[in-house]
Amino acid sequence: MVALRGSGPLRLGGSLDVSVAGAESNVAIGLARLGHRVRWAGAVGDDEAGELVLRTLRAEGVDVTGSSRDSSAPTGLLLFEPRLPQVTRVHYYRSGSAGSRVDSAAVTAAFTDGAGAPPRLLHLTGITPALGPAPLAAARQALELAREHGVQVCLDVNFRSRLWNEADAAAVLRDWMPYVDVLIASDDELPLCLSVSRDGASAAGKDPAEMHADQLLSQGVREVVVKLGAAGATAYTAEGSVHRPARSVEAVDPVGAGDAFVAGYVSALLDGAGVTGRLERAVTTGAFAVASHGDWEGAPTRSELALLGAESGTVVR
Repeated sequence: MVALRGSGPLRLGGSLDVSVAGAESNVAIGLARLGHRVRWAGAVGDDEAGELVLRTLRAEGVDVTGSSRDSSAPTGLLLFEPRLPQVTRVHYYRSGSAGSRVDSAAVTAAFTDGAGAPPRLLHLTGITPALGPAPLAAARQALELAREHGVQVCLDVNFRSRLWNEADAAAVLRDWMPYVDVLIASDDELPLCLSVSRDGASAAGKDPAEMHADQLLSQGVREVVVKLGAAGATAYTAEGSVHRPARSVEAVDPVGAGDAFVAGYVSALLDGAGVTGRLERAVTTGAFAVASHGDWEGAPTRSELALLGAESGTVVR
């Protein structure tokens, strides 16, 4: 969707910067910059805003042959309203948008390339089903196709309270869990995926996130990755848990950091790295996002990953 970024309170007017945003497109761009072949499946309006979305994705090396244009619905819109140095309000205008009407047929067409080969990994977020019945059905179709073709599934919960409530989100996410191989969530999103209360977990003498992760693993999820913001991230598998602290950078804009983290984790997973390597790349790509303005603009290329290890003031010539 198209993103408009203000410089202050929207009610006061002023200038707006125009860009492209969206969790799935952010991850797609992040993966493409790291050298992976990526296909984005979605719908935009048959309008200039939709052309901007597709043009941006193509320019970043993302395959958009799985996209569709809807002549009777506009491209979705997102407004970013900075209120404090580290606090930004987000306003969604996605009801009735082309993205809220994407259908299962489009997903089916996008699932295989020209040679009929399925992808190695399907990435979904909890935002898609929040947009309406049609995107929910399309996402479910993608999960069924992944199972049919033996494709691993990565799900980033990405709960958005302005799009749906916790009860509706939990009903969908819990239904999806049998399809999920890699679950990525913040610690407060884990209960949406499992019928366990925070109080019950705490009473058992275990960290709530650890207990929720253990139960998800017992239900068949292969990896549970918990994003902890400035505290880093922890990955839980059948072999145990691995933690990595966040990389230290000067925070400029936190928006998009979670998507950058996901791109780094999935990238290393596709490269065959172990859990430690996956987390290391994830916290690195997340740090690039925090240190840059925009959702995806600061995403690193593969050759830039080592830049965070450079001394302050380093000039690369």
